[in-house]
Amino acid sequence: MKRHFVIFCLLIISLKLQSQNLGTISGKIFSNETGLILEGATIQIENSNFFSITDENGYFQINNVPTSSYNITASFVGYKSLTLYNVIIKSVGNQSLQFSLDQSTEILDEVVVIQSPFKTSLETPLSTQTFSAIEIETYPGGNNDITRVIQSLPGISPSVGGFRNDIIIRGGGPNETVYYLDGIEIPNINHFSTQGSSGGPVGLINVSFIKDVTLSTSSFGAEYDNALSGVLSFEQKEANIERISGNFRIGSSEAGLTFEGPINIFNNKETSFIFSVRRSYLQFIFKAFGFSFLPDYWDYQMKIKHKIDDFNYLNFIGIGSIDELTVNESNEFNFENESTIEQIPIINQRSRTFGLSWKRIFKNKSGFFNLSISNNMLENNFERFQNNLSRVDPTFINISNEEETKIRFISTKNLKKFKFSYGGNFQLSDYINKYEYNYYNIYYNTKINFIKYGLFIKGSGLFLDDKLGISLGFRVDQDNFTLNNDFFENFSPRLALSFIISEDNKWKLNFSSGRYFKIPTYTSLGFKNLNNIFLNKTSKYTISDHIVGGIEFNWSESSRLTLELFNKKYTNYPVSVLDGVSLANKGGDFEVLGNEEILTIGKGKSYGLEFLYQQKLKNNFYGILSYTLFYSKFSGLDKVYFPSVWDNRHILSFTGGYKLKKNWELSSKIRYTGKTPYAPVDIFSSVKSYPEIIFDYSKLGNYYLTEFTKLDIRIDKRWNFKSTSMNFYIDIENLLMNEIPIPPEYGLERDQNQNIVNPRNLIEVISDNRNSIIPSIGFVFDF
Repeated sequence: MKRHFVIFCLLIISLKLQSQNLGTISGKIFSNETGLILEGATIQIENSNFFSITDENGYFQINNVPTSSYNITASFVGYKSLTLYNVIIKSVGNQSLQFSLDQSTEILDEVVVIQSPFKTSLETPLSTQTFSAIEIETYPGGNNDITRVIQSLPGISPSVGGFRNDIIIRGGGPNETVYYLDGIEIPNINHFSTQGSSGGPVGLINVSFIKDVTLSTSSFGAEYDNALSGVLSFEQKEANIERISGNFRIGSSEAGLTFEGPINIFNNKETSFIFSVRRSYLQFIFKAFGFSFLPDYWDYQMKIKHKIDDFNYLNFIGIGSIDELTVNESNEFNFENESTIEQIPIINQRSRTFGLSWKRIFKNKSGFFNLSISNNMLENNFERFQNNLSRVDPTFINISNEEETKIRFISTKNLKKFKFSYGGNFQLSDYINKYEYNYYNIYYNTKINFIKYGLFIKGSGLFLDDKLGISLGFRVDQDNFTLNNDFFENFSPRLALSFIISEDNKWKLNFSSGRYFKIPTYTSLGFKNLNNIFLNKTSKYTISDHIVGGIEFNWSESSRLTLELFNKKYTNYPVSVLDGVSLANKGGDFEVLGNEEILTIGKGKSYGLEFLYQQKLKNNFYGILSYTLFYSKFSGLDKVYFPSVWDNRHILSFTGGYKLKKNWELSSKIRYTGKTPYAPVDIFSSVKSYPEIIFDYSKLGNYYLTEFTKLDIRIDKRWNFKSTSMNFYIDIENLLMNEIPIPPEYGLERDQNQNIVNPRNLIEVISDNRNSIIPSIGFVFDF
């Protein structure tokens, strides 16, 4: 024992002796309007004497910087200065910094114009939030899961029970957001995703790839189709072009390895790569503790970028997953576990997206052209059996495959104070499904393929001495499968205004309005009756009309206050003929959404106000305080409005952190959610359909979950050595030990010998572990 202690002490001393408290940062600076590099730009580390000047390739490097957190500013004559906040400099593993500077209309040399760190534009002047990779990595309760972090943004309702990553924006449904990775659409960002929706329990995107993430909850660009409530855009970082490097991450549920570096085919560092693979180990932990289900998943992600010349770039991306959910019989009988084993689906799911984009910068420096082609696939085998252990006597079968091939192009021209863009998209869709639902006597095989296409035009400009910004745009969409959908009937206009109302440019009024369309899901379009007839072919595109107005106060260069009023109105929303309820109330669980007859006669409305205070890193502190008050209602077959299952009414949250000395960091998140409506279980029908559970949506609005307050804290400590750096963190969720509210769950009643009682009856499952503190630890090793 003494020998082991001595060895441990010698190891610690060795690490201390090899500690490296200096790091290097590097990156590029380029014009946001043209994409061209800026030679001679200045990079300054705040409150220090460290600075650099970009070379002829727009590249900079600063050496021997003490390891810590900094704000770093880039400036160039004729452009607005831009500061990147909370940049953590380590001895090894620093991300390449990319500064995209906006041109300034000020012509006086002594005037210093600051570019806002809060990512907005004339087209999206409000309802926009951006997170950097550092903010995601240190987010309390996030476990480096990007989609879990997004869930905590203003106006995002938590999923019921809080165990899923559904993106539910301002009272809309969970399938109303689209996702883009480096401009390539990815239909799925979660493991074990809900087909027809998008949520799942674990995020798919690796934070080691990310530069920043932007969520627009209104006023999104005309180039995006099929979005009703939001656009979530992931921008990947630039790879290390100097040498091979990477990191190894291990968290509470998975371990991952990432490599990046140059591909020196021509020995010119014009080609780089990033590649990662992650593997879960939850299935081993769950089996060891006797849990009733075993989630097993892999994922991979890649990026290859090649510079053809100063005006042409190629970017290849790929992302995919392998997911399996099985059941596990415990050695000892437990009623809760047994009910889960009987009801949980057996899932075997595969997903992938590959895309190639070509960006051409116009040689007259007036804009750029972008062309992309991509292919994505979701293979979803979703089954439930009378006996899930032996997998005999199926009660529900969904064996399906969705595949899309997409071509997109966009051309952008900059004319001094004006910007003009146009483009289009072409999509080939293939969908096959074998579907059986015994209780409702639904059996069919389907195979459909069709094309979907769209065009858009948008423009923006500055007026009244740059005080007034105006953006106009529209798009049209159509397909050759649905009937009675006219090309110009799906006309989608949008308008955005931004007006500076104070001399110091700190106060601003913002406004946006737009109409957005979404085609019904493949699961709905491919649904057939027993006569082999497509029942939903006449479905209309869902319409969402947004009106948002707000006031913004930029308190300082690093902080802002916003207050927004929003109103969303839905028409043509799909309504379930079977349940009589809007599909907006579904899609937030392990299920298949849309595999039923629908009528696009539903309506919905969501309206409210949203307050936000955001502080970027200043005096070692950063934070976000937000409050959303909203109402969310949808109508069904009876055309009567009822509160939706996302009508939390009140969402109050604060997230912040403080940088301590010696690379310690403390952060916390507290979030309050109001009472949430839910549809109770129809006991009578569920006894007959078991293990399928039937909900009584006619009673929606009569039953509510209690309000819930959740406190998470996180502690980070970083060590830096000569050839590696390490980050260790402790994450503690639900520190207040409040009970997580979920709707009542039921299982088959049993006698004293654990045999099912006849006639069968359902009784409530009582769980005693919904108010537990959830601790976890993790390591990140950079090399």
